[in-house]
Amino acid sequence: MALPAVLAVGVMASVMAEGALAASFAVSGTSFQVSSGKLTSQGLSSYVQTDRDIDGKGHPVALLGIGDATLSDICQAAEVKTPVGTVVFKLTAGGDAGNVTASNLIIDGEDLVGDARFGTAQIGRDASTLDEVPGVQGEKGKFGLQAGDITVSGVKSHAWSATGGNFRLKGMRLDVSLDGKKCF
Repeated sequence: MALPAVLAVGVMASVMAEGALAASFAVSGTSFQVSSGKLTSQGLSSYVQTDRDIDGKGHPVALLGIGDATLSDICQAAEVKTPVGTVVFKLTAGGDAGNVTASNLIIDGEDLVGDARFGTAQIGRDASTLDEVPGVQGEKGKFGLQAGDITVSGVKSHAWSATGGNFRLKGMRLDVSLDGKKCF
């Protein structure tokens, strides 16, 4: 049942990577968890923006643009209310199967927890002048930050959306279960 949805997501990601489809969309109104043991990236740009759900409700987020990322493992989980009860939609990858990689990853997160190291950080830079991750710029006069490289261990985040030009999910597993276990 999930195969057509997975294929559709793959096709949309491919089209977005080629620039034929804009990556902006109405968020679902359900945030989700994202975790990883370790994230490393060449390039990080960030600024504050507001995501809107289909009903127009705003969700303040930190847009995190990540250049070329490697993750030791990844877990993404969302709780979804259904007629049969609360279902946990969970995707995992990496670990023993090998690293997960992503390029031009955009995460609209409401928090990020972990032990971080930033290289060549620029904090307080005008969001419209960010240039570390191509295409990731905010509005003129708004607060922004960027770094040449980043390492974060023990990543835990709540996000409203994530898009990426290229994902390689080694050992991917998708699980949908009633009252299932989330990432953290």
